[in-house]
Amino acid sequence: MGRFVHGEDRRQDYLLPASLDDYVSADNPVRAVEAFIDALELKALEFAGMTPAERGRPAYHPATMLKIYLYGYLNRIQSSRRLEREAQRNVELMWLTGRLAPDLKTIANFRQANGAAIQSVCSQSIVLCRQLGLFTRAVVAIDGSKMKAVNNRDKNYTAGKVASRMKQVQDNIDRYLEALDRADREESDIAKPKAKRLTEKIARLRAQMRDLAAREEEVRNAPDQQVSLTDPDARAMASAGRGTSIVGYNLQAAVDAEHHLIVAHELSNIGYDRGQLSPMAAKAKDAMGVEALDAIADKG
Repeated sequence: MGRFVHGEDRRQDYLLPASLDDYVSADNPVRAVEAFIDALELKALEFAGMTPAERGRPAYHPATMLKIYLYGYLNRIQSSRRLEREAQRNVELMWLTGRLAPDLKTIANFRQANGAAIQSVCSQSIVLCRQLGLFTRAVVAIDGSKMKAVNNRDKNYTAGKVASRMKQVQDNIDRYLEALDRADREESDIAKPKAKRLTEKIARLRAQMRDLAAREEEVRNAPDQQVSLTDPDARAMASAGRGTSIVGYNLQAAVDAEHHLIVAHELSNIGYDRGQLSPMAAKAKDAMGVEALDAIADKG
């Protein structure tokens, strides 16, 4: 064991603990995150909570919450629950927040309440990249990506899906009615409890049929004949698999070819990318502040 590298004893006490700053190198990306956010005028960007309440428990500053959100974005940590855990154990995030660790509900509420302000921060980052001269090459790649929504397929309704479910429920009702008729003709001790159970099932199915009739009316009145209950903006779109679909969005993104920075993005409910090239190229051109732009895309 003498020739192996040994760690320090966990029970060792230190009179002067090591500085947290020593664990974050000078070129660590979190230093850039802090410098960028500290330079923003968060009140002008209309972040909620910039004026603290006079009573109650002190709140976290929006700058601290934005640092957590941006750190999660850069490190592909989207879950509020995971960000809560990282704030408690991740040295980089401890350094960034001053060892503050908001709970997952606080993180989720911040994102929900500041959607427009976070978009403005994205715009400010593009402006900073322009000032640093990162877009001199003026070449972008444009493509779409399907993003799954919280709304699952069972909570998404189209005219065909409603008709199919109504037929399925009606078939079940007919089958239970036949079973109920047979039970009524039987003269055994089992027939009465069985008839009661069948009657309850039929009542539940008829309630489902009424709900489906209401959904049918909603679908008929919807502009695109489609309704999503959990996430109203989400739509069913064809996916890469044959005959399959997902309920979500089509995210169009224009990425700088030199530094791989997202310069423009747009969410769409259209499942295909046709017709998106020109609008996205125009958005990327405006964001990069160039007079001419080369846009690259696949044939899709």
